Amino acid sequence: MSCTQEYQSKLVSASEAVKVVKSGDWVDYSFCLGQPIALDKALAARRDELTDVKIRGGLCLSPLAVVECDETQEHFTFMSWHLGGYERKLSDRGLCHYIPMLYRSMPRFYRRSLEVDVAMICVTPMDRDGFFHFSLNNSASRAIVERAGTVILEVNENLPVVGGLESSVHISEVDFIVEGENPPLPTLGRATSTDTDRKIAELIMPKLCDGATIQLGIGGLPNTIGEMIAASDLKDLGIHTEMLVDAYMIMAEAGKITNMKKRTDTGKGLFTFCAGSAELYDWVRGNGNVVSGPVDYVNSPDVMAQNDNFMSINSCIEVDLTGQFNSESSGMRQISGTGGQVDFLTGAYLSQGGQAFICCNSTFMDKKTGKLQSRILPFFGPGTIVTAPRSQAHYLVTEWGIADLAGRSLWERAERIIGVAHPDFRDELIAAAEKRGVWRRSNRIA
Repeated sequence: MSCTQEYQSKLVSASEAVKVVKSGDWVDYSFCLGQPIALDKALAARRDELTDVKIRGGLCLSPLAVVECDETQEHFTFMSWHLGGYERKLSDRGLCHYIPMLYRSMPRFYRRSLEVDVAMICVTPMDRDGFFHFSLNNSASRAIVERAGTVILEVNENLPVVGGLESSVHISEVDFIVEGENPPLPTLGRATSTDTDRKIAELIMPKLCDGATIQLGIGGLPNTIGEMIAASDLKDLGIHTEMLVDAYMIMAEAGKITNMKKRTDTGKGLFTFCAGSAELYDWVRGNGNVVSGPVDYVNSPDVMAQNDNFMSINSCIEVDLTGQFNSESSGMRQISGTGGQVDFLTGAYLSQGGQAFICCNSTFMDKKTGKLQSRILPFFGPGTIVTAPRSQAHYLVTEWGIADLAGRSLWERAERIIGVAHPDFRDELIAAAEKRGVWRRSNRIA
């Protein structure tokens, strides 16, 4: 049977495909732009026939019909690997349950521990050799397919073909194919850069060098860094990142990216998933200079460490005086996830000449009290999640400076962290450090 004939034999409607789901099943929606749309609606339409169906996904950029149709969670329960804005709102309503992870472990979780009765993944149209590409969502897609009892693919013609490692699934591995509605790909608006973002970026820029491999997180700061690099004299930079964002397109279009100094995937920019503007998706489409890889490869510290001058730049919500970083919760409220922050803190520091920066504004305005509050705290409040332990801390960057915490004692850390806190809060932080017993009387903060 030819690939085309096999395709036709497996082609069904979304409503027909989801009949395979049974009460009690574990259903996987993959991650980010791999999220099914037509299949999700069809499964939601079966609500009254099903109970206790557990669904996994992550960083959803479109609403989930299975969640919106069942606030009781008697029929469908949704769990997320990483909360974006939509899932954060669901979580506040008790309709989304976070799955803790180090991102690099996600494929291993599937292969070793997790049940997947049915996988539903959005993919590109089949090519002439019978392959569907995971496109902008490699992540753990291959591991999900391998683990699943039934594999259903939803084709979206708007997804670009992206090559790479473990970046596709063959028709022979698929049980059902659904030709979706081909909706436009959901986008993330570019976050507006603030004056504080620019101050932080200006502190980091002198640390970068020609030939560096760059990993950026999400938000206004990465875009600011990208714009500054684009306008700089830096050259021969490389891409090795879990999330491909607009900043990389900005740098590449300015001629700063060649990927030729990388020792892994030389000549290619590497990512595990992509989300951003429509312009970014167009830039990726047909761009042979970027490839995807599974997250256990992309986020492997050992792989990163093979590239000299690996520069990792991420953000946090708050930091305590010992150098613990919270990048995912507001007290007990889960607002994002651990993601790959610890992966890149580890890998960048293992790299020859590598540096790992965790950035944050030194203050924020409390909406409840209308008062300025410090993001640098004596200790975390109840329920706060430690995303990166103090043992992994390298550079902390605020608009007031850079604190190198690697290998430093508790009193040295306290001194350096307070040194990049907002001046209005330094005295009370010093008093807290003294009370905690991590302050020497000879310490001086400029």
